[in-house]
Amino acid sequence: MSEPALILVADDDRTIRRNLVRLLQSEGYRTSEAADGLEALASIRNEPPTAVLLDLKMPGRDGLDVLRELGPALSDLPVIVVTAFGGSAAAIEAMRQGAYDYLSKPFDLDEVLLILKRALHQRSLAAEVRSLRAEVDVDETGEGPDDEPQMVGQSPPMRDVYKAIGRAAATDEPVLIVGESGTGKELVASALHTHSRRGEGPFVRVNCGALPDGLIESELFGHERGAFTGADRQRPGRFERAAGGTIFLDEVGELPQAAQAKLLRVLQRREFERVGGTETLKTDARVVSATHRDLPKDVAAGRFREDLFYRLNVIRIAIPPLRERPEDITPLAEHILRQLERKYGWVSLSLTPKASEKIRANPWPGNVRQLENYLARAAIAARGRPILPEHLEVDEPGTSLAVETSETEESLPLRALLAEVERRAIQRALLACEGNRTKAAGRLGISRRQLFDKIREYDLHP
Repeated sequence: MSEPALILVADDDRTIRRNLVRLLQSEGYRTSEAADGLEALASIRNEPPTAVLLDLKMPGRDGLDVLRELGPALSDLPVIVVTAFGGSAAAIEAMRQGAYDYLSKPFDLDEVLLILKRALHQRSLAAEVRSLRAEVDVDETGEGPDDEPQMVGQSPPMRDVYKAIGRAAATDEPVLIVGESGTGKELVASALHTHSRRGEGPFVRVNCGALPDGLIESELFGHERGAFTGADRQRPGRFERAAGGTIFLDEVGELPQAAQAKLLRVLQRREFERVGGTETLKTDARVVSATHRDLPKDVAAGRFREDLFYRLNVIRIAIPPLRERPEDITPLAEHILRQLERKYGWVSLSLTPKASEKIRANPWPGNVRQLENYLARAAIAARGRPILPEHLEVDEPGTSLAVETSETEESLPLRALLAEVERRAIQRALLACEGNRTKAAGRLGISRRQLFDKIREYDLHP
């Protein structure tokens, strides 16, 4: 029979310390004590605990100093910090430093046991994950040569995509990649370039939908000095920069008619002029384009040139949406988590079986991009440890929120993103419980006092 978990209680208030020790011992835990930060660090070194209850305000070295000293060890040692003010800057900093969770004084004893139980459960799962990886000697990189991003999925539809890429890579003909938003069209284009004879050349990306109409021709074909106001020097365009390689025209269906006509000439004659120039330049860049639009319908409506469509659509690669290849969802999720591990230095991020089951049950209308954003939020909620089903309540997949906020969230620093995730989760719980704070706290797995602190901190009005 395994030995009970050892919990270190570090608090300079002797009464609080003794009450916590008695509570923990009554639940079958072993305990150790520390009255300040120096004692806490010494205790951790001498007899490493399974978890720590750590007061932030202590003489000598405070709780934040202890967290900074522990550093990477926090990935395997859950530390629950205790603070007198739930919304204080110190509590936020403690979470940023790697604390598992925090409690506000005066705290509810049942809440202490609940958070501790969760922390120990995640610690156990994390240890199991590391053990299994060591046994099977898993390649943690998930990347190809020179960190080339890899396409993930072995479903029949994805195998057809791989075959199509292989056939197209053997030629220099234009390729049109079609598929819904978020399916990974740029990844297909990159793989096509890498495996072609042009793989050593440049891979130049152009988002046609993000360029203002007045700048598209200058971006694609370059301009001469004095061609327009602000053109104070000659500037090569994307086609020139893609010489010997591949130019990827993402969202090509968004090109205005004038740019469509010039692109058609490039495909027909392999030549163009810079804006404001008279010299005819040659290009040998391979053209790979992509769109989520129904181009044949746009052709019929007169929005897209028919002759250009046929020039671009010599080879067509269709990427299936995620709902049509559900067997790829779990491998994709694991691949995304490995990327997050490398990005943030986490070592035990994984999906528990129930969390994996919940993810597979969703249709993912935003496809792989939505899955990436959703898992990033869940991983932050799980503090880089195994993801439990409750961490997946951060943002329900299938809502417009998960897709529409992706660009904003990607630009947020980790601390701000964590706060935004927490604010949204609380707001959604209050809405679901029709403003009943007791029910909302239960839904979120926190105490009513913690919920009140958070409502004040985020100025929420259910």
